[in-house]
Amino acid sequence: MASELCKTISVARLEKHKNLFLNYRNLHHFPLELLKDEGLQHLERLYMKRNSLTTLPENLAQKLPNLVELYLHSNNIVVVPEEVGDLKELQTLDISTNRLLALPERLHLCLSLQYLTVDRNRLWCVPRQLCRLPSLNELSMAGNRLAFLPLDLGRSRELQYVYVDNNIHLKGLPSYLYNKVIGCSGCGVTIQVSEVKLLSFSSGQLTVFLPAEVKAIGTENDHVLPLQELAMRSLYHTYHRFPKGLNFLSPISLPRSLLELLHCPLGHCHRCSEPMFTFVYPKLFPLRETPMAGLHQGRTTVGFVAYCCSTQCLQTFDLLS
Repeated sequence: MASELCKTISVARLEKHKNLFLNYRNLHHFPLELLKDEGLQHLERLYMKRNSLTTLPENLAQKLPNLVELYLHSNNIVVVPEEVGDLKELQTLDISTNRLLALPERLHLCLSLQYLTVDRNRLWCVPRQLCRLPSLNELSMAGNRLAFLPLDLGRSRELQYVYVDNNIHLKGLPSYLYNKVIGCSGCGVTIQVSEVKLLSFSSGQLTVFLPAEVKAIGTENDHVLPLQELAMRSLYHTYHRFPKGLNFLSPISLPRSLLELLHCPLGHCHRCSEPMFTFVYPKLFPLRETPMAGLHQGRTTVGFVAYCCSTQCLQTFDLLS
């Protein structure tokens, strides 16, 4: 089997194949032949479904820089290296039915990525940076352990299809997904009262959990934002006052970790787009049926949650306006 595999890869290298099929090869390790010398610079599509891979090489993008589609369905992969973010031409990534606990933070650097499928893994959360993928059109995360989604998910006009079916702890959806095509059957199962956390609020039988980053929840009687939130918003506007590429002229000298936070706030107000870092005012809306809703029968109740930056925005925001 090893000799046959080497021959297949050698022929692909010699004849400059654009597609390479390595499905059902009982592979326990990523083939070193694929990374030999200059790798397969011309390869565009790599199929490695239904093997027993546990890891991916960190130099994958270096050796296979022109990958457009990568299929890793049904393996035993636990971690995807951050260097997957260096695959600048990648448009399709299917890493469903593996053992992923998290997605790489640098995945948002795959600027060409259009289709991302991570169904049936063990994901607890989604990196907020994922919302910054400019070309992402379809995102499928069904059958994971998600309890919440980034507030800005769906803010991009390009993202049209989101599937989060069978995430039983998922109680709400960002309101930016309103009017998108949503698959969410099997979400929001009934929980015991003892499981309800402080960072939650209820409307009828629906309990919505807020992200752990939210340190406080606004109420209509609370008109004063915490000093930390006011400071962060002020820093954000000061830092972004200059045109792109001229931020180094800013008179404010900040630690790198704080600069990174200013580039990626917790979310933006759904009414006025004000950045929010530690404090939000949530507002629950019932789920609206989308044109494709008939394709997802048996869906349980999941609502849309709008997040506002102030009581004024909270009182005046409406999904229909």
